[in-house]
Amino acid sequence: MATFLNSPDWDEHERIELVHDRVSGLTAILALHSTHCGPGAGGTRFWHYADPADAMTDALRLSRGMSYKNAMAGLPMGGGKAVVLLDADRRKTDAMLAAFGDAVEALGGAYVTAEDVGASEADMVAIAQRTRHVCGLPAEPGMAGGDPGPFTAFGIYQGIKAAVEFKLGKASMAGVHVVLQGCGSVGGGVARLLAADGAKLTVADIDDAKAAALADAVGGKAVAAAEIMATPCDVFSPNALGAILDATGIAALDCAIVAGGANNQIARPENGLELWQRDILYAPDYVINAGGIINVSLEYLARRDGQPCTVDEVNRRIGQIPDRLREIWHQSAEKGQGAEIVAGDMARKLIGR
Repeated sequence: MATFLNSPDWDEHERIELVHDRVSGLTAILALHSTHCGPGAGGTRFWHYADPADAMTDALRLSRGMSYKNAMAGLPMGGGKAVVLLDADRRKTDAMLAAFGDAVEALGGAYVTAEDVGASEADMVAIAQRTRHVCGLPAEPGMAGGDPGPFTAFGIYQGIKAAVEFKLGKASMAGVHVVLQGCGSVGGGVARLLAADGAKLTVADIDDAKAAALADAVGGKAVAAAEIMATPCDVFSPNALGAILDATGIAALDCAIVAGGANNQIARPENGLELWQRDILYAPDYVINAGGIINVSLEYLARRDGQPCTVDEVNRRIGQIPDRLREIWHQSAEKGQGAEIVAGDMARKLIGR
Protein backbone atom coordinates (compact mmCIF):
# COMPACT_ATOMS: atom_id res chain seq x y z
CA MET A 1 0.00 0.00 0.00
CA ALA A 2 2.64 2.52 1.05
CA THR A 3 4.66 1.77 -2.08
CA PHE A 4 2.15 3.19 -4.55
CA LEU A 5 0.94 5.90 -2.15
CA ASN A 6 4.50 7.24 -2.22
CA SER A 7 4.74 6.97 -6.01
CA PRO A 8 5.01 10.23 -7.98
CA ASP A 9 2.23 8.82 -10.16
CA TRP A 10 -0.25 8.49 -7.28
CA ASP A 11 -2.87 11.21 -7.85
CA GLU A 12 -5.51 10.57 -5.19
CA HIS A 13 -6.92 7.69 -7.22
CA GLU A 14 -10.38 6.70 -6.04
CA ARG A 15 -9.80 2.96 -6.08
CA ILE A 16 -7.03 0.44 -6.75
CA GLU A 17 -7.90 -3.25 -7.00
CA LEU A 18 -5.25 -5.97 -7.06
CA VAL A 19 -6.84 -9.17 -8.35
CA HIS A 20 -5.29 -12.62 -8.23
CA ASP A 21 -7.14 -15.74 -9.30
CA ARG A 22 -5.19 -18.84 -8.31
CA VAL A 23 -7.09 -21.23 -10.59
CA SER A 24 -6.64 -19.29 -13.85
CA GLY A 25 -3.36 -17.64 -12.92
CA LEU A 26 -4.76 -14.17 -13.49
CA THR A 27 -2.95 -11.30 -11.80
CA ALA A 28 -4.33 -7.87 -12.61
CA ILE A 29 -4.49 -4.31 -11.36
CA LEU A 30 -7.67 -2.29 -11.91
CA ALA A 31 -7.22 1.41 -11.23
CA LEU A 32 -9.99 4.00 -11.01
CA HIS A 33 -8.60 7.52 -11.04
CA SER A 34 -11.83 9.55 -11.17
CA THR A 35 -15.52 8.86 -11.65
CA HIS A 36 -16.43 12.55 -11.45
CA CYS A 37 -17.73 12.60 -15.04
CA GLY A 38 -19.06 9.04 -15.13
CA PRO A 39 -17.87 5.43 -14.90
CA GLY A 40 -14.14 5.04 -15.30
CA ALA A 41 -13.50 4.01 -18.90
CA GLY A 42 -10.22 2.76 -20.27
CA GLY A 43 -8.73 -0.29 -21.93
CA THR A 44 -6.94 -3.27 -20.47
CA ARG A 45 -3.25 -3.73 -21.18
CA PHE A 46 -2.03 -7.33 -21.34
CA TRP A 47 1.71 -7.16 -20.86
CA HIS A 48 4.73 -8.89 -19.38
CA TYR A 49 6.42 -6.70 -16.77
CA ALA A 50 9.94 -7.71 -15.79
CA ASP A 51 9.36 -5.71 -12.60
CA PRO A 52 5.79 -5.94 -11.23
CA ALA A 53 6.21 -2.42 -9.81
CA ASP A 54 6.13 -1.19 -13.40
CA ALA A 55 2.63 -2.63 -13.75
CA MET A 56 1.43 -0.44 -10.89
CA THR A 57 3.12 2.59 -12.45
CA ASP A 58 1.32 1.87 -15.71
CA ALA A 59 -2.04 1.44 -13.97
CA LEU A 60 -1.66 4.72 -12.07
CA ARG A 61 -0.44 6.77 -15.01
CA LEU A 62 -2.78 5.31 -17.61
CA SER A 63 -5.91 5.66 -15.44
CA ARG A 64 -5.12 9.30 -14.74
CA GLY A 65 -4.56 9.82 -18.45
CA MET A 66 -7.98 8.35 -19.16
CA SER A 67 -9.63 10.79 -16.74
CA TYR A 68 -8.02 13.63 -18.66
CA LYS A 69 -8.71 12.09 -22.07
CA ASN A 70 -12.39 11.41 -21.50
CA ALA A 71 -12.99 14.80 -19.91
CA MET A 72 -11.23 16.69 -22.69
CA ALA A 73 -13.17 14.71 -25.29
CA GLY A 74 -16.44 15.78 -23.67
CA LEU A 75 -17.45 12.23 -22.81
CA PRO A 76 -19.64 11.43 -19.79
CA MET A 77 -17.00 8.97 -18.61
CA GLY A 78 -14.37 8.97 -15.89
CA GLY A 79 -10.89 7.52 -15.98
CA GLY A 80 -9.93 3.93 -15.37
CA LYS A 81 -7.41 1.41 -16.62
CA ALA A 82 -6.46 -2.20 -16.06
CA VAL A 83 -3.22 -4.08 -16.57
CA VAL A 84 -2.99 -7.86 -16.70
CA LEU A 85 0.45 -9.18 -15.78
CA LEU A 86 1.47 -11.91 -18.20
CA ASP A 87 4.34 -14.36 -18.07
CA ALA A 88 7.31 -13.84 -20.39
CA ASP A 89 5.57 -15.83 -23.16
CA ARG A 90 2.63 -13.37 -22.94
CA ARG A 91 0.15 -16.23 -23.03
CA LYS A 92 -3.52 -15.53 -22.36
CA THR A 93 -6.07 -18.23 -21.63
CA ASP A 94 -9.84 -18.37 -21.74
CA ALA A 95 -9.84 -18.93 -17.98
CA MET A 96 -7.83 -15.75 -17.42
CA LEU A 97 -10.19 -13.72 -19.58
CA ALA A 98 -13.18 -15.12 -17.72
CA ALA A 99 -11.62 -14.32 -14.35
CA PHE A 100 -10.82 -10.82 -15.53
CA GLY A 101 -14.40 -10.34 -16.68
CA ASP A 102 -15.58 -11.39 -13.24
CA ALA A 103 -13.25 -8.81 -11.67
CA VAL A 104 -14.71 -6.05 -13.86
CA GLU A 105 -18.26 -7.17 -13.05
CA ALA A 106 -17.46 -7.11 -9.33
CA LEU A 107 -16.90 -3.35 -9.58
CA GLY A 108 -20.58 -2.94 -10.41
CA GLY A 109 -20.18 -0.69 -13.43
CA ALA A 110 -17.64 1.68 -11.87
CA TYR A 111 -15.16 0.56 -14.54
CA VAL A 112 -15.77 -0.08 -18.25
CA THR A 113 -13.02 -1.91 -20.10
CA ALA A 114 -11.93 -2.10 -23.75
CA GLU A 115 -8.92 -3.03 -25.89
CA ASP A 116 -5.42 -1.75 -25.20
CA VAL A 117 -1.92 -3.05 -25.92
CA GLY A 118 -1.96 -6.85 -26.09
CA ALA A 119 -5.76 -7.09 -26.24
CA SER A 120 -8.00 -7.87 -29.18
CA GLU A 121 -11.63 -7.58 -30.17
CA ALA A 122 -11.92 -11.34 -29.60
CA ASP A 123 -10.66 -10.85 -26.04
CA MET A 124 -13.41 -8.30 -25.42
CA VAL A 125 -15.99 -10.78 -26.73
CA ALA A 126 -14.71 -13.35 -24.24
CA ILE A 127 -14.74 -10.86 -21.37
CA ALA A 128 -18.28 -9.83 -22.33
CA GLN A 129 -19.44 -13.33 -21.46
CA ARG A 130 -18.84 -12.40 -17.82
CA THR A 131 -19.65 -8.67 -17.68
CA ARG A 132 -21.71 -6.14 -19.60
CA HIS A 133 -19.25 -3.38 -18.68
CA VAL A 134 -17.09 -3.83 -21.75
CA CYS A 135 -16.84 -2.08 -25.11
CA GLY A 136 -14.87 -2.43 -28.31
CA LEU A 137 -17.17 -5.30 -29.28
CA PRO A 138 -17.89 -6.23 -32.92
CA ALA A 139 -20.10 -3.64 -34.56
CA GLU A 140 -22.68 -3.72 -37.31
CA PRO A 141 -21.58 -1.91 -40.50
CA GLY A 142 -21.82 1.84 -40.06
CA MET A 143 -22.26 1.68 -36.28
CA ALA A 144 -19.95 2.65 -33.42
CA GLY A 145 -17.79 -0.04 -31.88
CA GLY A 146 -15.24 -2.63 -32.86
CA ASP A 147 -11.49 -2.11 -33.02
CA PRO A 148 -10.69 1.38 -31.68
CA GLY A 149 -7.33 1.52 -33.49
CA PRO A 150 -8.49 3.02 -36.80
CA PHE A 151 -10.47 5.70 -34.97
CA THR A 152 -7.44 6.56 -32.83
CA ALA A 153 -5.35 6.83 -35.99
CA PHE A 154 -7.93 9.09 -37.65
CA GLY A 155 -7.87 11.52 -34.72
CA ILE A 156 -4.07 11.60 -34.64
CA TYR A 157 -3.97 12.24 -38.37
CA GLN A 158 -6.29 15.20 -37.97
CA GLY A 159 -4.27 16.47 -35.00
CA ILE A 160 -1.03 16.29 -36.98
CA LYS A 161 -2.57 18.32 -39.80
CA ALA A 162 -3.74 20.93 -37.29
CA ALA A 163 -0.27 21.11 -35.74
CA VAL A 164 1.41 21.54 -39.11
CA GLU A 165 -0.93 24.39 -39.99
CA PHE A 166 -0.52 26.03 -36.57
CA LYS A 167 3.26 25.71 -36.30
CA LEU A 168 4.47 25.63 -39.90
CA GLY A 169 1.68 27.61 -41.59
CA LYS A 170 1.06 24.82 -44.10
CA ALA A 171 -2.47 23.85 -45.06
CA SER A 172 -1.25 20.79 -46.98
CA MET A 173 0.74 17.78 -45.80
CA ALA A 174 2.41 17.41 -49.19
CA GLY A 175 6.16 17.19 -48.66
CA VAL A 176 5.92 17.53 -44.86
CA HIS A 177 8.36 15.08 -43.28
CA VAL A 178 6.74 12.97 -40.56
CA VAL A 179 8.75 10.45 -38.54
CA LEU A 180 6.61 7.72 -36.97
CA GLN A 181 7.78 5.60 -34.05
CA GLY A 182 5.69 2.41 -33.92
CA CYS A 183 4.15 0.60 -36.87
CA GLY A 184 1.23 -1.17 -35.22
CA SER A 185 -2.47 -0.62 -35.80
CA VAL A 186 -2.36 3.05 -34.82
CA GLY A 187 1.03 4.05 -36.24
CA GLY A 188 0.35 2.17 -39.45
CA GLY A 189 -3.06 3.77 -39.79
CA VAL A 190 -1.62 7.25 -39.33
CA ALA A 191 1.12 6.53 -41.86
CA ARG A 192 -1.36 5.42 -44.51
CA LEU A 193 -3.55 8.48 -44.05
CA LEU A 194 -0.55 10.82 -44.25
CA ALA A 195 0.84 9.02 -47.30
CA ALA A 196 -2.43 9.65 -49.13
CA ASP A 197 -1.84 13.37 -48.51
CA GLY A 198 1.66 13.26 -49.96
CA ALA A 199 3.65 13.45 -46.71
CA LYS A 200 7.25 12.25 -46.64
CA LEU A 201 7.44 9.38 -44.15
CA THR A 202 10.16 7.71 -42.11
CA VAL A 203 9.13 4.84 -39.85
CA ALA A 204 10.63 2.57 -37.21
CA ASP A 205 9.49 -0.26 -34.97
CA ILE A 206 11.14 -2.71 -32.58
CA ASP A 207 10.14 -5.25 -35.24
CA ASP A 208 12.35 -4.26 -38.19
CA ALA A 209 10.36 -6.42 -40.61
CA LYS A 210 7.13 -4.66 -39.66
CA ALA A 211 8.76 -1.26 -40.22
CA ALA A 212 10.12 -2.34 -43.60
CA ALA A 213 6.72 -3.62 -44.69
CA LEU A 214 4.99 -0.38 -43.70
CA ALA A 215 7.66 1.71 -45.42
CA ASP A 216 7.11 -0.24 -48.63
CA ALA A 217 3.35 0.18 -48.34
CA VAL A 218 3.47 3.96 -47.93
CA GLY A 219 6.46 4.78 -50.10
CA GLY A 220 8.55 5.80 -47.11
CA LYS A 221 11.84 4.85 -45.50
CA ALA A 222 12.46 2.53 -42.55
CA VAL A 223 15.25 3.18 -40.05
CA ALA A 224 16.41 1.34 -36.94
CA ALA A 225 14.33 1.87 -33.82
CA ALA A 226 17.34 3.30 -31.99
CA GLU A 227 17.72 6.04 -34.61
CA ILE A 228 14.16 7.24 -34.99
CA MET A 229 14.00 9.96 -32.33
CA ALA A 230 17.08 11.73 -33.68
CA THR A 231 15.92 11.68 -37.32
CA PRO A 232 15.54 15.28 -38.59
CA CYS A 233 11.92 15.98 -39.55
CA ASP A 234 9.02 18.38 -39.32
CA VAL A 235 6.86 16.13 -37.12
CA PHE A 236 7.90 13.40 -34.72
CA SER A 237 4.95 11.08 -34.08
CA PRO A 238 5.36 8.59 -31.20
CA ASN A 239 2.88 5.74 -31.55
CA ALA A 240 4.42 2.99 -29.42
CA LEU A 241 4.82 2.82 -25.64
CA GLY A 242 5.06 5.86 -23.38
CA ALA A 243 7.60 7.79 -21.30
CA ILE A 244 9.90 8.34 -24.27
CA LEU A 245 9.99 12.12 -23.80
CA ASP A 246 12.51 12.23 -20.99
CA ALA A 247 15.52 14.54 -20.86
CA THR A 248 17.57 12.26 -23.11
CA GLY A 249 14.80 11.72 -25.63
CA ILE A 250 13.91 15.40 -25.88
CA ALA A 251 17.57 16.37 -26.34
CA ALA A 252 17.75 13.98 -29.30
CA LEU A 253 14.75 15.46 -31.12
CA ASP A 254 15.30 17.44 -34.32
CA CYS A 255 11.74 18.48 -35.13
CA ALA A 256 9.25 21.33 -34.86
CA ILE A 257 6.28 19.28 -33.65
CA VAL A 258 5.61 16.23 -31.47
CA ALA A 259 2.20 14.72 -32.20
CA GLY A 260 1.40 11.05 -31.79
CA GLY A 261 -0.78 8.45 -30.18
CA ALA A 262 1.37 6.85 -27.47
CA ASN A 263 -0.04 7.26 -23.97
CA ASN A 264 1.96 9.14 -21.33
CA GLN A 265 4.64 10.30 -23.75
CA ILE A 266 6.09 12.81 -21.26
CA ALA A 267 8.06 10.91 -18.63
CA ARG A 268 7.91 13.55 -15.89
CA PRO A 269 6.24 16.99 -15.62
CA GLU A 270 9.52 18.86 -16.04
CA ASN A 271 9.98 17.25 -19.46
CA GLY A 272 6.97 19.13 -20.79
CA LEU A 273 8.76 22.34 -19.86
CA GLU A 274 11.84 21.15 -21.76
CA LEU A 275 9.77 20.75 -24.93
CA TRP A 276 8.37 24.26 -24.46
CA GLN A 277 11.84 25.72 -23.91
CA ARG A 278 13.03 24.11 -27.14
CA ASP A 279 10.07 25.70 -29.00
CA ILE A 280 8.69 22.30 -30.00
CA LEU A 281 4.91 22.35 -30.41
CA TYR A 282 3.44 19.47 -28.41
CA ALA A 283 0.03 17.86 -28.94
CA PRO A 284 -0.92 16.46 -25.50
CA ASP A 285 -1.35 12.74 -26.03
CA TYR A 286 -4.63 12.43 -24.15
CA VAL A 287 -6.19 15.00 -26.46
CA ILE A 288 -4.88 13.90 -29.85
CA ASN A 289 -5.32 10.16 -29.29
CA ALA A 290 -8.92 10.25 -28.05
CA GLY A 291 -10.49 8.87 -31.24
CA GLY A 292 -10.52 5.27 -30.04
CA ILE A 293 -12.12 5.97 -26.67
CA ILE A 294 -14.67 8.25 -28.35
CA ASN A 295 -15.69 5.34 -30.57
CA VAL A 296 -15.95 2.66 -27.90
CA SER A 297 -17.48 4.95 -25.27
CA LEU A 298 -20.24 5.99 -27.66
CA GLU A 299 -20.72 2.29 -28.46
CA TYR A 300 -21.06 1.47 -24.75
CA LEU A 301 -23.40 4.37 -24.03
CA ALA A 302 -25.56 3.51 -27.05
CA ARG A 303 -25.90 -0.09 -25.91
CA ARG A 304 -26.57 0.93 -22.31
CA ASP A 305 -29.16 3.55 -23.21
CA GLY A 306 -30.72 1.76 -26.17
CA GLN A 307 -29.89 4.64 -28.52
CA PRO A 308 -27.98 3.62 -31.68
CA CYS A 309 -24.80 5.54 -32.52
CA THR A 310 -23.39 5.68 -36.05
CA VAL A 311 -19.82 5.90 -37.28
CA ASP A 312 -20.75 9.29 -38.74
CA GLU A 313 -21.45 10.56 -35.22
CA VAL A 314 -18.19 9.05 -33.98
CA ASN A 315 -16.26 10.79 -36.75
CA ARG A 316 -18.06 14.07 -36.06
CA ARG A 317 -16.88 13.91 -32.46
CA ILE A 318 -13.36 12.96 -33.51
CA GLY A 319 -13.41 15.95 -35.83
CA GLN A 320 -13.48 18.20 -32.75
CA ILE A 321 -9.97 17.09 -31.70
CA PRO A 322 -8.17 19.73 -33.82
CA ASP A 323 -10.25 22.53 -32.27
CA ARG A 324 -9.33 21.36 -28.76
CA LEU A 325 -5.68 21.27 -29.71
CA ARG A 326 -5.79 24.75 -31.22
CA GLU A 327 -7.39 26.11 -28.04
CA ILE A 328 -4.59 24.55 -25.97
CA TRP A 329 -1.91 25.99 -28.25
CA HIS A 330 -3.47 29.45 -28.26
CA GLN A 331 -3.67 29.46 -24.45
CA SER A 332 -0.12 28.15 -24.28
CA ALA A 333 1.10 31.10 -26.35
CA GLU A 334 -0.97 33.62 -24.39
CA LYS A 335 0.07 32.34 -20.97
CA GLY A 336 3.68 31.56 -21.82
CA GLN A 337 3.23 27.99 -20.60
CA GLY A 338 3.84 24.64 -22.22
CA ALA A 339 0.90 22.88 -23.85
CA GLU A 340 1.11 20.02 -21.34
CA ILE A 341 0.63 22.42 -18.42
CA VAL A 342 -2.27 24.21 -20.09
CA ALA A 343 -4.02 20.97 -21.05
CA GLY A 344 -3.50 19.50 -17.59
CA ASP A 345 -5.07 22.56 -15.95
CA MET A 346 -8.05 22.33 -18.29
CA ALA A 347 -8.53 18.62 -17.65
CA ARG A 348 -8.26 18.89 -13.87
CA LYS A 349 -10.89 21.62 -13.85
CA LEU A 350 -13.23 19.39 -15.83
CA ILE A 351 -12.88 16.52 -13.35
CA GLY A 352 -13.26 18.78 -10.33
CA ARG A 353 -9.64 18.76 -9.11
